[in-house]
Amino acid sequence: MAGDAKRLQPIIIKRIKKGGHSAHGGAWKIAYADFVTAMMAFFLLMWLLGSTSEGDKKGIADYFSAPLKVALIGGPGSGGSNSILTGGGRDLSAADGQVDGGDAERTEKLRGAQTAQVRFKEQEAQRMEKLRDKIVNVISNNPRLAAYADQIRIEKSPDGLHIQIVDAQNRPMFDSGAAMVKPYMRDILREIGGALSDVDNRISLAGHTDATPFGSGLTGYSNWELSADRANAARRELVAAGMPDGKLIRVEGLAASQPLEPDAPLDQINRRISIVIMTKEAEDRANRTYRPPVPEPAGVAAP
Repeated sequence: MAGDAKRLQPIIIKRIKKGGHSAHGGAWKIAYADFVTAMMAFFLLMWLLGSTSEGDKKGIADYFSAPLKVALIGGPGSGGSNSILTGGGRDLSAADGQVDGGDAERTEKLRGAQTAQVRFKEQEAQRMEKLRDKIVNVISNNPRLAAYADQIRIEKSPDGLHIQIVDAQNRPMFDSGAAMVKPYMRDILREIGGALSDVDNRISLAGHTDATPFGSGLTGYSNWELSADRANAARRELVAAGMPDGKLIRVEGLAASQPLEPDAPLDQINRRISIVIMTKEAEDRANRTYRPPVPEPAGVAAP
């Protein structure tokens, strides 16, 4: 029986057919494209490094080491421009970049500006001193004015050269309660106006009264109006003597608000005309004191 079973068992023959490889798809193309792109970027980087100047390389290195510092204050290789963040520049043909000197250069410029300002102030102080000597000599050499020298005070102040013509008991500058200039006061103002004819500085003029109330209260005319009228009367005499009217930066009446003797507000010495030949710094402060409003365009209502 066992022999019959072996004879009946089928014989299986396996035949292997040889053929071509199966397709791998397009993944290799993507890998090759990535490789070529990376090589192109690498060679482009090498070319840029080879054609970049040392100054630009230093700027790039500084930026990556401290980007905020370079953006705010600049530095070597960062360039210079008028934008909010320093960098770049207008001259694209520069071979080494437009280099900003950094803190050292700015410090040097600031020191130079401060030195020029100090030199200008020294020259201005010398001009003021020469002008003071000139006015003093004019008054002392004039026999008619020498008798009134004690009523003329010339001194330097933070605002410039301060000339004050003060009242005296027996020699008032104006009639009581009036703005008519006395003859001797006219002579003084004419001499001072002639001395100021070639002054480059701007001039401020003010009238002062004592604290005695003005008698005509019913008409509203007070020491304020009186001091302003006297200042304008003095201005006319100075201009008539040759002082350019355009040199005046302001003419004002201060009444008794700035007494020369605060402890004696009724003293006649508080009645005076004050002339200030202003320094450039004082002139700038005066120009900033008042700025006229910008008029509204026609047909536009104010909010």
